[in-house]
Amino acid sequence: MTRPLGLYLHVPFCAGKCPYCDFYSLAAGPEAMDAYTSRLEALLAQYGAACARPLRTVYFGGGTPSLLGEKRLARLLEGAARHFSLEPGAEITCEANPTWVDRPFFAVLRRAGFNRLSMGLQSANGEELRLLGRAHSPQDVRRAVEAARAGGFGNLSLDLMLGLPDSSEETLGQSIAFAAELEPEHISAYLLKVEPGTPFAARDLALPDEDQAADQYLFCVRELEARGYGQYEISNFARPGRESRHNLLYWRDEEYLGLGPAAHSFYEGRRFYWPRDLAGFLAGSRPVEDGPGGSLEEYAMLALRLREGLGRAGLRERFGERGEEAFQKVLANAARCPERLLRRLPEALALTPEGFLASNAVTARLLEGL
Repeated sequence: MTRPLGLYLHVPFCAGKCPYCDFYSLAAGPEAMDAYTSRLEALLAQYGAACARPLRTVYFGGGTPSLLGEKRLARLLEGAARHFSLEPGAEITCEANPTWVDRPFFAVLRRAGFNRLSMGLQSANGEELRLLGRAHSPQDVRRAVEAARAGGFGNLSLDLMLGLPDSSEETLGQSIAFAAELEPEHISAYLLKVEPGTPFAARDLALPDEDQAADQYLFCVRELEARGYGQYEISNFARPGRESRHNLLYWRDEEYLGLGPAAHSFYEGRRFYWPRDLAGFLAGSRPVEDGPGGSLEEYAMLALRLREGLGRAGLRERFGERGEEAFQKVLANAARCPERLLRRLPEALALTPEGFLASNAVTARLLEGL
């Protein structure tokens, strides 16, 4: 049976750099965007000619993909469909900045075949948004959601950030309530991580301590689940059946092709990535090999990010008898972990929200000796 594939297109353009952001992005004008679109189209033709696998998901991430404009985005999706073919009902997502979009923009995307949007709310508190360097207001997000709905989109995701400077459960609760009021199908909620080399790393920020950040995370899980958004991954919540199918490819260790500077791939059993260099990418640079992918340890580590956890059936299907032996080893290792961190299901082992907070340490212990 032909294995379906995910496609990720990285759009590295942003109008400005947020002080917490470590993603590869930069400002550019129309000429650079045209050249970039042409380069991606050429790569779609190149990889598509050698690939007989249909696309189950397509994800335009960044950066700010909406800055490319609806015509370039539609061209790229048409190229992906022409050179690879799309599975019926394929999930096709575009990230968008709520400041520079309107109903005509969304209507063009919808006609082109896009059926899912992801937008960054981050916070419903104006002061927090200013601190984050965001150019939008909460009302800009409300208007963008209304425009997206009017443009034909029935599947929206909003991003929230937790653990912000001077934040509290009260301010976070206000942001959660605002997001839920907009009725998106999906919400991502990420704890702020101050990355080295970012402007935030050079500032003396009044960040919540580790216990306070943990309390905010657990509060967020409870609040979102009370509002109908089930946690299905460490930082992701959705209405039933509206989980991000593209991101599930990553966490279920299935294959995807990433194109664009800083894009990573797990494709034909190999992992590789494109250097963070737009000029080099436009000049024809090649991706960098990063070794084989799909090992048992990798599969297990990723599965433990999901609420469904690491299942015996999946291990056996993927790795045969070795998978069964690994599952028994994980169960034995689980006896050395605090009960509050784990959920023991009939044929799987999963982390609780408390376990997700310590996922690196808990996962390392569970996978010892594999």
